[in-house]
Amino acid sequence: MSNSYLYEKSVKRATLGAVLVSIFLIIIKLITCWLTGSMSLFASLLDSSIDLLASGLNFFLVRYALKPADDDHTFGHGKAESLAALAQSTFIIGSATILLLSSIKSIIHPTDIQLPLLGIIVSVISAVITCILVIYQKYVITITHSKAIQADMLHYSSDMFMNIAVIFALCLSWYGIIFADAAFAFFIALFIFYNAYKIAYNAIQDLLDRALPDGDNMKMANIVALFPEVHGFHDLKTRQAGPVKFIQLHIELDDNMPLIKAHAIADSIEKLISKEFSPAVVIIHQDPLSVVPSELMYAKNQQK
Repeated sequence: MSNSYLYEKSVKRATLGAVLVSIFLIIIKLITCWLTGSMSLFASLLDSSIDLLASGLNFFLVRYALKPADDDHTFGHGKAESLAALAQSTFIIGSATILLLSSIKSIIHPTDIQLPLLGIIVSVISAVITCILVIYQKYVITITHSKAIQADMLHYSSDMFMNIAVIFALCLSWYGIIFADAAFAFFIALFIFYNAYKIAYNAIQDLLDRALPDGDNMKMANIVALFPEVHGFHDLKTRQAGPVKFIQLHIELDDNMPLIKAHAIADSIEKLISKEFSPAVVIIHQDPLSVVPSELMYAKNQQK
């Protein structure tokens, strides 16, 4: 099974699973919130509603991101994943703002909660189901490193902690501490804001073509070092769009090396790097050692 096929299959399943879980949670939370009047449960319902919007958008954008390159998008459509993550953060910030204002109002004017036990039972069920989804999403991330699924997992993780917080709030309200429900909703809103910031920051960095981690650069350096004919490399540039990594670098070869041999060396390095970082697009330029500026050679030595 190829890496591309595994990536496509895994992210499609993860996005579909997130949509189905969101729909189920909205239904049971809506009924319970109407019966109990709990503010913290309303916060959880609001979060699940935003989850459905975000996951639904993810569902379609991830499939668009998987489309192959065409004449109008020669580098593919992978950045649609980062756009999905950025859109999710916008939805999450909106829901957190509404929740924050509602919780402040309820702290000032607290109300008794009806049927708190029902709310606790539903919150436990929601926490368990969400935990299962998050575990599956973590598994998908380990094999795909999908930015969209990482964003999805972040806000479902917050949803899981939110359900746990709702359980504590309802338990305290059951024992007469009625302001606890709204107070927990307030801190949940702040927690959601924090997660939205992380999602938005990572998405923006990807849209700005953030370079691959330093650890990946070291792997590339080790691959180049396997070829004794190569004196070094410079101008390493990397970025990622969806599952595809784009890598380009210049290798330094003897001035009098035959072109056919230089091409063969570059081709071998490209194949090894492509295999290591699959799926990847690798471009290698061959430079005669004598034309490499001294400052680049110094940078090359520093990289080693």
